[in-house]
Amino acid sequence: MYILPTISTFFIVLSAILVAIGWRLISKGKASAHKKVMISAAISAIIFFIIYASRTIFTGNTSFGGPDEIKIYYTIFLVFHIILATTGAVFGIVTLTLALKRNISKHRKIGPITSIIWFFTAITGVAVYLLLYVLFDGGETTSLIKAILGT
Repeated sequence: MYILPTISTFFIVLSAILVAIGWRLISKGKASAHKKVMISAAISAIIFFIIYASRTIFTGNTSFGGPDEIKIYYTIFLVFHIILATTGAVFGIVTLTLALKRNISKHRKIGPITSIIWFFTAITGVAVYLLLYVLFDGGETTSLIKAILGT
């Protein structure tokens, strides 16, 4: 299932692009279009998560296959990405919930923060993808813990 990481990375990038479009739309006062685009961004992120979680459950994660000299840097970067992605997901759920409950004043405060976290999540996610599947041959496909720690 080598294509799954490419597909899931596509959906997280699509999600970030849609968030950027949504941000632009709301800055122009187009609330209805903003809502549709942001819901599409959330759906794209959910599709990413379903693909990623399914792959992790059924086949495992790919460990870093690049040079040993940079493995520690990759691991630190990966842990940073995981923390960022988890934080971004929580912020995303809260931000979307605030909007759907029409708590717009809080939504306006947290939305820009959520967007910035999400952009960095997407950027670091693409970097992880490139390091695992493009720049270097992927290592062993194994459990999440083994893939992160390289054991």
